[in-house]
Amino acid sequence: MTTISTDMIKKLREATNAGVLDCRKALEAAEGDFNKAVDILREKGLATAAKRASRAASEGVIDVYSHGNGRVCVMVEVNCETDFVGRSEVFRNFAHEIALQIAAASPLYIREEDIPQEVLDKEAAIAAAKAREDGKPEAIIPRIVEGSLAKFKDEFVLLRQKYIRDESKTVQDLLNETVVSTGENIVIRRFARWALGETTQDEA
Repeated sequence: MTTISTDMIKKLREATNAGVLDCRKALEAAEGDFNKAVDILREKGLATAAKRASRAASEGVIDVYSHGNGRVCVMVEVNCETDFVGRSEVFRNFAHEIALQIAAASPLYIREEDIPQEVLDKEAAIAAAKAREDGKPEAIIPRIVEGSLAKFKDEFVLLRQKYIRDESKTVQDLLNETVVSTGENIVIRRFARWALGETTQDEA
């Protein structure tokens, strides 16, 4: 059996914000493999986040971020359950990271359920037309369309985007880790992103 050292637990705890006991159990289950232990904790985080998702979240913060000397501005509302967590450094940092993500990655929606059906239908039609144009067999076009829609969601849905600071995880993973760390339900409620001059052409 692999010996789990204090340093291993400390390193895992710093990387995941999970509790000491959870880190030890994850390392034991992973036989000392750090990456496997992270995955175990992430899976546990997902389960914990799902349990807490039904709890009301009406406290929190509105984070405002300006980038590039005022060329891009983001405003995002992130909610939690209590004012205590809403004022905590972990929660505030998370809200700010979400603002940075929105500024850098320009999502259009928070979750995939927010995408209007007509947008999905349009993307599916474009993908199918392109596949036919490329001479793809009719039998595989549904699979091509499915892949194209998944790619669209990964690019434009905030929670499905790769986290800009660590592309091995998604924004959903980051949210789940923060839920585990704070012990509360956390909701990214709404956001707005403005870029200088983006409407000028439309108004001309």
